[in-house]
Amino acid sequence: MSLSPANIAALLDANGLFEKTIFLERGDFLKKAGSTDTNIYYIEQGSVYAFIVDGEEERIVRFGYKGNIIVSLDSFLTERPSEFYIQAIKKCRVKTVTKKSFARFIEQNEKGAVLWTKMLENLVVQQIEREKDLLIQSPRERYERVFKRSPQLFQEVANKYIAAYLRMSPETLSRLKKR
Repeated sequence: MSLSPANIAALLDANGLFEKTIFLERGDFLKKAGSTDTNIYYIEQGSVYAFIVDGEEERIVRFGYKGNIIVSLDSFLTERPSEFYIQAIKKCRVKTVTKKSFARFIEQNEKGAVLWTKMLENLVVQQIEREKDLLIQSPRERYERVFKRSPQLFQEVANKYIAAYLRMSPETLSRLKKR
């Protein structure tokens, strides 16, 4: 089973797991810090970013855009409040799957169990890659790694958010993109 976004969405849809569609305007929150959120979100249109607040600064940890799944994984797994925010960067249309319906699906369906395992594996690999990015001191190397891994990000998300994610100024990002 391929883990492409289209295949994930098709499998979720074919099994009737999408329970509702949420429409977000730019700046609207899908999730706020201090809240518990056990939904899985499939982004049909638009883009969001997940972040925590460190003092006065937002620390971006992940983006989601058309065709992506996004979840506040710590809250999803523990069913406790999380310090993550998920906010719309662009106007969004997001389909939701509840943890309860997804759990039933993976318990009763072998394809669902395989999908969940692959999704978790993919999230772990993404997290490891993100940690490596943060350890690399060279802005150019961070940029090149993220561009190679996620070229669509640079089409879907504004430079100011990408620069914050890469922990560099928008001017530095602009110079790197010109090279």
